[in-house]
Amino acid sequence: MATLSLSRFCRLALPVAAAILLVTPATAKHHHRHKRHLPPAGQSAAPAPQTPAATAVPGSRPQDMENSADRSGRDKSRIDSNDDFLNQDKSHPKWDARPPRSKSARSGPRTQSEPQTPDVVPTPPQRPTELEPEPPETGPQPSEKPEPPGEEKMLPDPRSADMPADKMPAEETACRERLKALGVGFEEHKAEHDAEIGCSIPYPIILKTLGKSIGISPGAELNCQMAEAAARFMAEIVQPTAKAELGADLKSIDQGSAFVCRPRHGTRKLSEHAFGNALDIAGFTLSDGRKIEVGPTPPEKDAKFLDAVRKAACGPFKTVLGPGADPDHALHFHLDLEPRRHGGTFCQ
Repeated sequence: MATLSLSRFCRLALPVAAAILLVTPATAKHHHRHKRHLPPAGQSAAPAPQTPAATAVPGSRPQDMENSADRSGRDKSRIDSNDDFLNQDKSHPKWDARPPRSKSARSGPRTQSEPQTPDVVPTPPQRPTELEPEPPETGPQPSEKPEPPGEEKMLPDPRSADMPADKMPAEETACRERLKALGVGFEEHKAEHDAEIGCSIPYPIILKTLGKSIGISPGAELNCQMAEAAARFMAEIVQPTAKAELGADLKSIDQGSAFVCRPRHGTRKLSEHAFGNALDIAGFTLSDGRKIEVGPTPPEKDAKFLDAVRKAACGPFKTVLGPGADPDHALHFHLDLEPRRHGGTFCQ
């Protein structure tokens, strides 16, 4: 009877002992986890920072631990007997207040992160295309060329309005009679008049000779008063001077210019040439064929003759210019009858 009781007792005790053995490890693990996660009394619920392990190993969630127990192959009925205990473990206030840490949080110590390349690299804004300036419809027009000083309107001169009358005035007729008495050869010329510039000779003549024995080359267009003054000067002054200084008679003169419609050089005032009131003499020809040319450095004998003629001209003519007066008169004598105040003269 006792044997049967012992044997029966053993059969009953073996399952109980096995259950105890299965429950004891689980209880120990739970107690260890519970003890590890609960903070000491008097401290906050916040967990103390943990020193990460040298090798970061992802931790297992409580569920994973239980699943590993399922894969151990132990009897399902034994595990079911621990459901109440496991449910108590899952509902622990520690898990409710602090969720499981993520894998990245449980990894090793955080190192300085390298800058990550964005998925799409931003492209710089494109530079706006510079628009080329459109050419103007019409090209720039050049500015108007200023008129040269010589083309400016001349200063007014009362003689510019002189026009020929239907009948020649008496003084013009008398002048012509005197020329004929001197033996001067001349011919009539049509009136000269340029309203734009102001040149005017109402009754011009063309001189062919300056007396019976004195010629002029080429013929000179002058007003009658200037022609008479030139003829008298040659016959009364130049002819005797040539005989005295050079031992020969005056045969002819070479004229440089007579009537020329222009202003004075570098001014807006009309020249006396513009009224046929001036005569330029470039040289003299003697009866023996010698030529005396007007210039800055003539031979000594010629210079004496030219100086005497030049000085004698200041009086019969109101203006006398020659070499040394200015560059424009370096090679000729300029003689004119420009009216001056009080009958004065300008000789240089």
